[in-house]
Amino acid sequence: MARVSLKNIIGKNKEFNSVVTALIEQLKLDIWIEDENGKVVLGDKKENNDLSFPVELNEEIAGYVKGDEKGGSIATLLTQLLNKEAEKKKMGSEVLNLYQELNVIFNFTETLTQTIEPEVIARLTLEQAIHSVASQSGVIVLWDEETKELQIPASSEVSLFDKKNINKNAGLLLRIGLSGQSEIMTDISVLKEKGIIDESVQSIIYAAMKVKHRIMGAIILAGNSADQFSAGHLKLLVTLALQSSAAIESAMLFEKNIREVKEREEAVLRLHEVTKKFVPNEFIRSLGKDVLTDVKLGDLAEKIVTVLFTDIRDFTTLSEMMTPEENFRFVSSFNARLGPIIRSHNGFINQYLGDSIMAIFPENAKDALLAAIDMQKAVQTLNEERSKTGLPAIKAGIGMHTGPLIMGITGDEQRMDACTISDTVNTAARIESLTKHYKSPLLLSEETFKEIKDQENFHIRHLGSVRLKGKNKLLNIIECIDGISQSEFDNKMKTLPVFTEAMNCYNEQQFEKAINLFQSIIETDPHDLTVMHFMFNANKYLRDGVPENWKGAEEMLQK
Repeated sequence: MARVSLKNIIGKNKEFNSVVTALIEQLKLDIWIEDENGKVVLGDKKENNDLSFPVELNEEIAGYVKGDEKGGSIATLLTQLLNKEAEKKKMGSEVLNLYQELNVIFNFTETLTQTIEPEVIARLTLEQAIHSVASQSGVIVLWDEETKELQIPASSEVSLFDKKNINKNAGLLLRIGLSGQSEIMTDISVLKEKGIIDESVQSIIYAAMKVKHRIMGAIILAGNSADQFSAGHLKLLVTLALQSSAAIESAMLFEKNIREVKEREEAVLRLHEVTKKFVPNEFIRSLGKDVLTDVKLGDLAEKIVTVLFTDIRDFTTLSEMMTPEENFRFVSSFNARLGPIIRSHNGFINQYLGDSIMAIFPENAKDALLAAIDMQKAVQTLNEERSKTGLPAIKAGIGMHTGPLIMGITGDEQRMDACTISDTVNTAARIESLTKHYKSPLLLSEETFKEIKDQENFHIRHLGSVRLKGKNKLLNIIECIDGISQSEFDNKMKTLPVFTEAMNCYNEQQFEKAINLFQSIIETDPHDLTVMHFMFNANKYLRDGVPENWKGAEEMLQK
């Protein structure tokens, strides 16, 4: 703002000039007017200048009226005119400054609405503060309640602040910049002593960043000149600090909410990942649901599936040789080998039953048979490993059956459980137990085999029919030999035609011929325990006779 002077209101202002000139002429005054430097701004200077009347502006000499003794009235008039003009200019300047301040605040507010990132808001705030307050450097410091440490989300490119020393002297900053006060510091020596500010800094101004009476931080600016900052600067800086505080708080709350939502989502995902290990996704999807949380008590679905059971043979004897912990680790290791095989063939494990596994194959029976074959091979690999450490070999039986199955959620509102209800499950379990009876590792029902389209790709032996205990309907049993060792497989394939003929004779009660055929197989493959089973039965029937209405079916008196 240009300084108000006699030259400005008399020499340049025609209106003032004409009024003062007319007044001098009317009063017939012999005077002239000089500024504070003695330069004439109106009238002609005379040699006689004994009379001199001062013109004052805010109690300071702005010039003189010299000459006529009546010049005092003109000096008084000019003093009034100067002070009025100064007041007008001051008011105009204040209005302009207020407008500029409002414009800065408005534009700053608009800028803050364009971001929701706390770090970006802090950087924009500091840039605006340095520009508006005309400082050389600045930082924004925030107090982290969780870590009890100072954070510096923004600092100027030209840094007159040492961030490390700021953190080292957090206590000092808490007493000064983070005390809740906003001020222009008159004594900055302690900041220099602690190495917080550069030696070139001569002025410090700071404004507290407050949210709901909570001190969250401060904007601190530095200047290279003494008395660089004014009360107006402090007022504007306080306004910027309050605005940015609210924006940063909102952004941090938004970030916190987003983080919490993300954490909840991750927790739910982890929960789903854990729960699907207890309740398979395939089971849930079979109920027409996507996730476990959608399932409710009473949900059920009926499907045609293949149920597979596998069981470790002579597990009781094995377990007697191990401690409870060794026993648990053994079973866990065994299940860990077979579980992935079941899943790789589109099946899912419905239950781990100690040394047994119950699996369901909802798509087709071929998946179950392929899985069973691979499971047998996995047991062979395990036995090779066990033999190297002197451990006994493991034998496992596998049985399967295809039929309708109801899967559903049973229990009560406080304790629900996924369950399967079907005679198919019972039959599959009974077929698995027949592996002990027939001395064969892999058996399936004829119902399962009928569901397989490319039957020619599998090598089987028909073992006749059985009547399970409590059942009226006969069940035809088939042995699959694809999963046994290569030498056993070769022997069984070599004797397969003879076995088929021997079983025909057996079922037609031609026991003597059947025994001879079975004997010939034993001579080729002395380890074929299934053949020994039928030869034993043939000898028994030949000696004792067959039961009434016997048609080759074996009666299972035990489950």
